[in-house]
Amino acid sequence: MQGLSGLRTLVLNMDMQPLSWAPLSVWSWEDAFVAVHQERVIQVRSYDGVRIRSASREYEVPAVVALKSYRKRRHVAFTRYHLFLRDGFTCQYCGNAFAAKDLTFDHVIPRSRGGRTSWTNIVACCGRDNLRKGSRTLAQAGMRLLRQPFEPTAFQLDAAARALPRAKGELHQTWMDFLYWGAELER
Repeated sequence: MQGLSGLRTLVLNMDMQPLSWAPLSVWSWEDAFVAVHQERVIQVRSYDGVRIRSASREYEVPAVVALKSYRKRRHVAFTRYHLFLRDGFTCQYCGNAFAAKDLTFDHVIPRSRGGRTSWTNIVACCGRDNLRKGSRTLAQAGMRLLRQPFEPTAFQLDAAARALPRAKGELHQTWMDFLYWGAELER
């Protein structure tokens, strides 16, 4: 019998697609269990061989749940993770890919020159290029962007997140039927 430690539950929208890919929509198994028993979600799959017991009953542990009503994502939060995801974890000056811990962000129009902290003025940047540019404009620093910054939609971020390699074991096998509905079939 598998233990409960570290188990998470995949959360699907009413259309059986992940609520979010960026980051992947997961809850703790405890939160999912409570939501199932409060009838806020539908339990779609449970973990094989994993059960919890009360004094009088045994319960399955939810591996996948679906919301009972469709939740439309209208707004994408402006976070470091979403910014790095939009830019493919790539410095928008040198074009090299980096781990998130090795990235920073840069104001294209420096704040000291009236630049705003917004989707359309900030790009992912490596530390070396951030220091090189400093508080100068692109022209003054002799640098250019690989791509103009833009405000991504939830759909664009989800597509970028689906394309990221996943760490082995990060995705439970029970979830796989629900994560790759949109993947192109082999020819």
